[in-house]
Parts: sequence; structure tokens; C-alpha cells
Amino acid sequence: MTDLRIEPVSGDLGLRDWQLVHNLIIPTDPLSLAEIRERAGRNRLEVAHLGETLVGCSTVRPPVDGTATVIARVLPAYRRQGIGAQLYTHSLAYARSLGATVIETVVLASNPDGLRFAEGQGFVEIERYLLPGDTVPYVDLRLA
Repeated sequence: MTDLRIEPVSGDLGLRDWQLVHNLIIPTDPLSLAEIRERAGRNRLEVAHLGETLVGCSTVRPPVDGTATVIARVLPAYRRQGIGAQLYTHSLAYARSLGATVIETVVLASNPDGLRFAEGQGFVEIERYLLPGDTVPYVDLRLA
């Protein structure tokens, strides 16, 4: 997939692209642009385009005590084409460049494609939890 471009979020257009993917895949926790700006100040947020088409986004939460969180999201119409694997590999390399020795991810339980993808990459479930007011749990997974 040579046309795939993965770039750090910059400016309002990048923030909106990241927001669009996040809010479509995590409808239980839609984020405002202000919330995303705040996250971009502490995490690395990236967007993925196939040619000129937005196809996904990622988040790398920097390591704390050696543990980083890597999240790759691909829009449903572009799944099972290798995009998620490329996005994940790119984000994983970035997390490791920051000194991460343990990698975790988080997937909304209502996203079976995301759970299958994470398990296929070698992640195992370590915890399920509900945020206050939510009805769909999040699943924390750790790279085995």
C-alpha cells in the first residue's frame, strides 16, 4: 500500500480529520476540537490518508514507567486491506523510539473488528471497564 500517508495532526484540518475518524469509531465518547487539541498536547495524534482519502487515525500515549498506549483506528470501508497493520507498525515504532518496553492498546467492546485486529497483532485482554455514564465497556489489551 504505497499510497498510504501517515502524518502528525497539524492545524484545524488535521484535528478535524482525526476527530472524524475517532468519533465514527468511538460514538460513545465523541470529542470536541478543544478536547482533541488538549490530547494533541500530551499524545502524538496522526491521520492516515490513502491518496487524498482519509482512512484512519492513531494515538500514541507516551510511556509512563515504560508502558505506552498505541491506538490505531481504520474507517470500516478501508479495513482488511493492510492499512491498520501499517498504521499500527508505524505507531509502535514511534512508541518504542520514546523508550516504551510495554505496549498496550484500548478498543471499544462494540468494535469486534478492532478486537480481532488487536488479538491478531498479539495483544491479550487485561481489563474491561465502563466509564461513568457509559453502557459499552472499553477493553484494555497488552502486547504479549
